[in-house]
Amino acid sequence: MSQRAPTTHVLTGTRIRERRLALSRRQADVARAAGISPAYLNLIEHNRRPVGEELVQRLAEVLEVPSEELAEGREEARIAALREAAARLPDAARGLAPELGQTPEFLARFPGWAAVLVATARRSEALERQLVALSDRMTQDPYLLTTLHEVLSAVTSVRSTASILSEGDEVSPEWRARFHANLNEDSLRLSTTAQALVRYIDSFETDGAIFTPQEEVEAWMAAGAPPVDEADDLASDAARAMAQEHLDCAAADRALLPDVALAEVAAAEPDPLRIAARLGRPLDLVMRRLAALRPWRFERAGLLVCDGSGALTLRQPAPGFPLPRPGDSCPLWPLYQALAAPQTAMAHLVVAPDGRRFSTLSHATRSQPDGTGGPVLTRAQMLILPAEAGQGAGSEASIAIGPACRICPRPDCPARREPSILGMR
Repeated sequence: MSQRAPTTHVLTGTRIRERRLALSRRQADVARAAGISPAYLNLIEHNRRPVGEELVQRLAEVLEVPSEELAEGREEARIAALREAAARLPDAARGLAPELGQTPEFLARFPGWAAVLVATARRSEALERQLVALSDRMTQDPYLLTTLHEVLSAVTSVRSTASILSEGDEVSPEWRARFHANLNEDSLRLSTTAQALVRYIDSFETDGAIFTPQEEVEAWMAAGAPPVDEADDLASDAARAMAQEHLDCAAADRALLPDVALAEVAAAEPDPLRIAARLGRPLDLVMRRLAALRPWRFERAGLLVCDGSGALTLRQPAPGFPLPRPGDSCPLWPLYQALAAPQTAMAHLVVAPDGRRFSTLSHATRSQPDGTGGPVLTRAQMLILPAEAGQGAGSEASIAIGPACRICPRPDCPARREPSILGMR
């Protein structure tokens, strides 16, 4: 019995059929040009026969399309988005029971409608998150409450002063001048506060809004970490405090390990552990400075930092590294292994679901900032670098990782804590 290819990909045969129909080509003509029989092409188009790379290349030439456009496995992200849209159906619509098994077929046959459905689902999710965020901030956000109180205070003061000036002519010129000055000062205060309030509300009413202080800080870092007072990405007081703390820590690290000294040693030594030994500096400091300075050999470096609970406190991923939204992560990241072995440098090769390989170096430290009677705090760091071509290929030592269980396509992960919305078998 012939075996069908996994239905978690848009199948090659489906791609070939849709491309042929889009060109209004007859099956017999395409088969003849590709050097196969029409019956065999019919089986291929119905995903009942495997297609080798050479045949895919010939069919791609006949159908006037790059061969990679016909290959399987290029639509996982769109399939995941469609499945996620179905998973987020409201309770009232659960009875619709979408045919999740036909998701790849639907995507191949109707890519335009699939894109509309995904965009609508994401828009709906964004609106829901905005509504929840706005409701929470209206009732709990101290910055918003304080600003609204400041606006009301300024309005009351302006109204009181204007009332005094308009009700009587007995006000002496000296007091009238004072009232005018107060009126001008309160008006300026009201204008400044109102503008700040509008900017703050606008920051979480737009599409793709940032919903946590950590996301604000990450957007600020991606924008080049401009001065905190000038950063439009930092709308909340919490984010501004976190950004300032990040700048202060970066300045302290730079004072302990200047750019010139680090760049000189890193140019000759690719191993961060040996760099630390040559410079006589702690490894965690060297890892942070390499990720911040990114000298030669480390231009694409990323850095993840977590506290003892495993919560990520800094997310600066390397390009292509699978990173989820804040609050979630993959338990197989070597970062978390380092928590169990403080002061030990742990090097691992990790493999993302799309096959990309990364070289990681993880290291954890412990401290007691409140003295011997205080708690022991643990922090782990993981330096991430894209692996060189061929590095770790076929190695059993590499670790298969993902972003987070909910959106990870790996079917047999031993650390899975919830089913994937990708529906891998």
